[in-house]
Amino acid sequence: MRSSARPSRRLVLAAALGTAAAASVAAPGTAVAASPRRSAALVVHRARVLTGETHAPVREAVAVGRDGRILATGTDAELRRYIGRDTEVVDARGATVMSGIHDGHAHPLGAGERSLHPTLEGATLTVPQLQDTLREFLSSDSSHEPDGWLVVEDWNPVGLLPSGTVPHHRMLDSLPTRRPIALIGNDGHNAWANQRALDLAGITAATPDPAGGQIVRDPDGKPGGLLKDTAQDLLTRVIPPPTQAQLVAACAKALAQAAASGITTFMDASVGTHELDTYAALSAAGKLPQRIVPALLIGPDLAKDPAGALRYVRELRARYGQVRGLRFGTAKVFLDGVIEYPSQTAALLSPYLDAEGRPTTHRGDLYVSSRDYGRLATVFDRADWQLHAHAIGDRAVRTALDGYETAVRANGRRGNRHTVAHLQLVHPSDYRRFAPLGVVACMQLQWAMRDIWTMEALLPYIGPERHRLMYPARSLERHGAALSGGSDWPVDPLQTWNQVRTAVDREGSEAGEGALYPELEGLTRASSLRMHTAGTAYQLRMERLSGRLLPGMAADLVLLDRDVTRVPIAEVSGTGVRLTLVGGRVVHEGVGPSAESHRARSLTAVHGDRHGSCGCGHA
Repeated sequence: MRSSARPSRRLVLAAALGTAAAASVAAPGTAVAASPRRSAALVVHRARVLTGETHAPVREAVAVGRDGRILATGTDAELRRYIGRDTEVVDARGATVMSGIHDGHAHPLGAGERSLHPTLEGATLTVPQLQDTLREFLSSDSSHEPDGWLVVEDWNPVGLLPSGTVPHHRMLDSLPTRRPIALIGNDGHNAWANQRALDLAGITAATPDPAGGQIVRDPDGKPGGLLKDTAQDLLTRVIPPPTQAQLVAACAKALAQAAASGITTFMDASVGTHELDTYAALSAAGKLPQRIVPALLIGPDLAKDPAGALRYVRELRARYGQVRGLRFGTAKVFLDGVIEYPSQTAALLSPYLDAEGRPTTHRGDLYVSSRDYGRLATVFDRADWQLHAHAIGDRAVRTALDGYETAVRANGRRGNRHTVAHLQLVHPSDYRRFAPLGVVACMQLQWAMRDIWTMEALLPYIGPERHRLMYPARSLERHGAALSGGSDWPVDPLQTWNQVRTAVDREGSEAGEGALYPELEGLTRASSLRMHTAGTAYQLRMERLSGRLLPGMAADLVLLDRDVTRVPIAEVSGTGVRLTLVGGRVVHEGVGPSAESHRARSLTAVHGDRHGSCGCGHA
C-alpha cells in the first residue's frame, strides 16, 4: 500500500512568512520563536523521514540549515522551533524523505553525448530490419551525403537476429550511401563500422590489435567491421566531435534528468581530459547539479607503469582540482571486457562453452596481469588513491582481489576502499576475501534479470552451474562484503528506482523472461536501499558528508511520492521524485498533475564541496 491517498502526495512549497507558515507546523495557537541564527532554510514536515540509520525510528520532519546541512530530524512539534520568517516549508503530506541516491558507477556525460545521435534504443532486430531502420536515418539526414558520418547509438550487440549472427561491414555496405557509418554498442564494449568508416580510421589487415582491445577479422586477416573494447578508439577518434556548446547543453539535460530521478552523487567511471573539460564548462555555467567523483582512466599500458600512472592522475587533479563539484581521489582500470556472446572478452577461470555447450579453449581477455595490478594497487594505495576495477569475469575479479591483497601486505589496511565493479561472476571461494581486504563490491543489479543478455547471449556459453552464480549480491553480503550500487548509465537506461527494486526481486520491470534466481541472490529491501545510498557514500569515502540524514551531514535528500519501504516491491519501480536537494540547494522540483506549487528559490549558496579534493583528507 502507498503511504497515503492521492492528495497527500502533493508537493507544496511556500515561503514561511509570519504566523501562517508557523501554524503549518506548530499546534494551533502555539507561538513560534526562532532565533535568526537557528532558523532553518527549509523544513519538510508531515513526512516519513528515513534517516538511513539501522533500526532508527521513522521521523516526521527534517530541517535544513542555511549552510546546506541537516540541522535536525524529529517530530513535527520538535522541529517547529527551526521555522523563521524566511524559512521555506514543504508539506510532504505523508510522503517519504530519504537520502538521495548515490550512483557509484555511471557515465553521465556519455549519456549526454549519446543523445546527440540517432538511437536504436537497444532493439533486437534481424539484419533486414536493422537495415530498414538505418535507411530511415539516412533519408532523414540526406544533407550529409556523401561524407558526413552517420553515428548511431544504443546498438544491441547481442540483439542481432537470428541469435548468433556476427556483425560484418558488408551488412552496412549494402545501404544506399557512401557515408561512413558507425554503430556504437549500448554495452560500451563494441562498435560496428562499414568499410568507408574503417578506411577513414585507417583500420586495415596490417593494423595491430591495441592493448585491451580486438579488431575482429576475416579468415584472410582483413577487418570485419566489429571492434571490441579499446579497438573502438581507433574508430571513434576520427568521428567529428560535437561543438562544446552542443555537448554542454546535452550533458546539462542528462544531469537534470538524473536529478529528477533522485541522484545526488555520481562516480563517473571513466574520465580523461575530454570529460574533465566538459565538467569544468558545466560547473562554470552553473549546470552541475550533482557531486561528481571522476574516476580517472588508466589504460592497460599505463597500468604497467605505476609511478607514471600516479603522476598522470596527480597532474589531472592539479589541473582540474578547483572545479567546483568535483571530488578527486579515484582511478579506474579495465581488467577485462564483457561476457556475452559475441564479445566474450570477460576473463574467466574456466573456458567458455560453444553454442552446443561443449568446452572451448577460450577464457576471455585479461587486460592487466595480476602482477601488474598488484604493483599498481600498492603504489596508489600508499599515495591514498582509490582504485576502481572493472571486472566482469571471475578471473578478472580474482585478479583485482589479488592486487588489493598485495597492497595490504605491503602497506597494511589504509582504508582507501578499493573497489571491484560489476562482479557478474565471482568464484565462490573469493566471496570471503572482500571483507578482510576492505574491498567494496560495486554492483549494477538492474542487470540481474532474465532477458536476452543473460539467457540467449550467455546461458549456453557458460552453462547452468555458473549461470546460477551470476551477480552474487546476497552471497557477498553474507560473507561481510560492503555493497554499493551503480547504474552504469547509459549502458542501461536510467531507471533509478527500478534498479533499487531489481536488486530485491531480480526481475524488475524490464525482464522479458522472468526473475534471475531471487531465492539465491536477491537482497532485502533494506539492503538494496542502503547499498544505493550509504553504501555508495562509503565506497566514495563520503560517509561523513552524505548518504544519511543526520545532523551536520549535507542535505542531499529526496522527497518521494510513495513509501519505498512499504509499497509492494513491484511498485518501487514507478517511484516519482517530487524534490531533490544537493547540499541544501533545490536541483529538481517535480510537480504532479494535481499539485499546487510555487517555485522555491535557491535555499543556500552552498552546493557540493568548495574544494577539489576527495573530501576525506587524502592527498
